[in-house]
Amino acid sequence: MQGLMMDMPLLLSMFIEHAGRYHGATEVVARELDGRIHRSNYAEVHRRTQRMAKALRRLGVGAGTPVATLAWNTHRHFEMFYAAPGSGAVLHTVNPRLFPEQLVYIINHAEDRWLFIDRLTLPIAEAIAPRLTSVVGYVIMADADDMPETSLPNVHCYETLIAAEDERDFAWPSLDERSAATICYTSGTTGNPKGVVYSHRALVLQTLVGGSFGFFPDHRDGMREVMMPMAPLFHGNAWNMPFSACYTGSKLVLPGRNYEPEKLYELIEGEGVTITAGVPSFWLILLDWLGRSGKRFSTLRMSLSSGSAPPRSMVERLDREYGVSYIQAWGMTEALMATMPTPKPGSAMDDFDARIDLRMRSGRIACGVAARIVDDAGQELPADGQALGHLRVKSPWVASGYLKGGEALDPEGYLITGDMAVIDPDGYVTLRDRSKDVIKSGGEWISSIELENAAASHPDVLLAAVIAVPHPKWQERPLLLVVRREGATLDAATLLAHIQPKVASWWLPEAVEFLDAFPMTATGKIHKLTLRERYRDYALAP
Repeated sequence: MQGLMMDMPLLLSMFIEHAGRYHGATEVVARELDGRIHRSNYAEVHRRTQRMAKALRRLGVGAGTPVATLAWNTHRHFEMFYAAPGSGAVLHTVNPRLFPEQLVYIINHAEDRWLFIDRLTLPIAEAIAPRLTSVVGYVIMADADDMPETSLPNVHCYETLIAAEDERDFAWPSLDERSAATICYTSGTTGNPKGVVYSHRALVLQTLVGGSFGFFPDHRDGMREVMMPMAPLFHGNAWNMPFSACYTGSKLVLPGRNYEPEKLYELIEGEGVTITAGVPSFWLILLDWLGRSGKRFSTLRMSLSSGSAPPRSMVERLDREYGVSYIQAWGMTEALMATMPTPKPGSAMDDFDARIDLRMRSGRIACGVAARIVDDAGQELPADGQALGHLRVKSPWVASGYLKGGEALDPEGYLITGDMAVIDPDGYVTLRDRSKDVIKSGGEWISSIELENAAASHPDVLLAAVIAVPHPKWQERPLLLVVRREGATLDAATLLAHIQPKVASWWLPEAVEFLDAFPMTATGKIHKLTLRERYRDYALAP
């Protein structure tokens, strides 16, 4: 017997259509690249996304066509999260912080047809344009009066495209809910970046799960939450906040490009932000500024974190001094919304240290997610809060593979996450280490392998190893360890100058240490565990 329910696809367009119709007056606020504050609302955003959807069709963008954005957290970038997928195209958000070789690779690999850019990313686009094999044109996200001069071919103005259309008689098309909606690439920490392709169905399910976290929107007698994703829009769809805000009717605040602490604080206080989301490094910087300025929050009550573990002292200070609950969830590009950041029902407690203990965990397994840990042979380990193993997850909204191939799943169909974790009987996940030697610096992954290869290309380097060491501002930074070739007198400055043109500027190691020899494993590999232990208290300057 089949159920007698209407068979309607789960599509992203339903979020902006709902917000435009029933939360139309709710504000969408963004700091523009020139520092000005742009104010709109969901009704206006809905109209503009409909117009841009029509403009995309006029540009020849059809169903399944990849459209890339190389941009920061502005109102126009937010609009593309609905205009492109809602029209049937696929939105590919590209990280402007990557170095040119990676940008060229992922844009060509995704076969993006159009590239949407802003004034700050224009020079990047101009530099890589000759090597882009699939891009047929560019759209600069600016007003007609603010269009810059450019050497790019086939350039259009975003606002001119919108002005040429209208939203009358427009209806969001009915699509296959399993069709691609957005693409985000992993950071390429072990080779080339890999494309994670989200379906409409998966993103809708993720958003519905996010809405059950207990703080979206928390149902406090009709009070409206004000969300500000400090996570960039190109980081896992800004953790789905462009969708969650519309779903819950929350005011959305976008910080643009300026992440200086005084600018973040200005938005948080000026717009009455209640919830933020971002990696711990944002808060390490902001807390330092708050301490020096004596400022306090009047509306902020919660901040969601994911990625690298925050310092306990930071979590405690936010709670004690600023009344902000800092909570963690675990996820990755391939597996957003895998754990719940809120505690188990019935676990409310008054003891401060016990509450912080819970917040230091990486969330609790969400309903709809199967998670387990396995040993090196793939055998499942007990979820007893003690056993440490390789974390594996399975869910209707977890990636099953990568764009154009690439291993993602184990033989039992679980995603290979690359993380080492402990799971306790209540479903709390605690990350202990990473299977691969990557470094998380200010919310961005740095590949130790690529840095090692760049260092080893110097003729005076015999062996090179890169490990993560604590940093007071960025949480982790790379430390380069080198064994010189016999008789060489290579110094740190010369080696860093050799590496600089080969990697992104922010990848450069903070320091270089020269050793006589490395500890080695029985198979002839550098024993990084020993090196990490040796340099775990290595002091870097702020």
